[in-house]
Amino acid sequence: MCKKITFILLFLNFFSFSFALENPKFLSLKNQKVNVRYGPGFNFPIKFIYVKKYLPVQVIDSKENFRRIIDHKKNSGWIHVTQLRKANSIIVLEDKIVFRRNSKFSEPIIKVKKGRMVLVEKCLESWCNVKTDKYNGWLENDKVWGFVK
Repeated sequence: MCKKITFILLFLNFFSFSFALENPKFLSLKNQKVNVRYGPGFNFPIKFIYVKKYLPVQVIDSKENFRRIIDHKKNSGWIHVTQLRKANSIIVLEDKIVFRRNSKFSEPIIKVKKGRMVLVEKCLESWCNVKTDKYNGWLENDKVWGFVK
């Protein structure tokens, strides 16, 4: 009986781990200045510093109150959870057009260049309502980083 329970627990642990890998979790930087460390603790040295509030990052590991993250340029390190918030931004991976409504037949508002970060208001299927500078409109959410369909 004990072997069966151990096997079931191992199976469930493996299944939940593989499920987590298939569904990436994105968060955003909460502050204008965020330290990224070599390891999961304040005793680890600072690897680099982000200076971009709302930058989307993908969580790839966690240990206590630290999250190991990776950004769209493949930089990685550990950030304390107090420096992260729910994802609310995306990085555009190719030049895209922001439209007045969620349709390609709608009026184009602005062209967003590759690498630009935009704030996300809400998403509907393949479109996200985004805000950049003084513009607000709809952007197709393909070829963007920081969004999970």
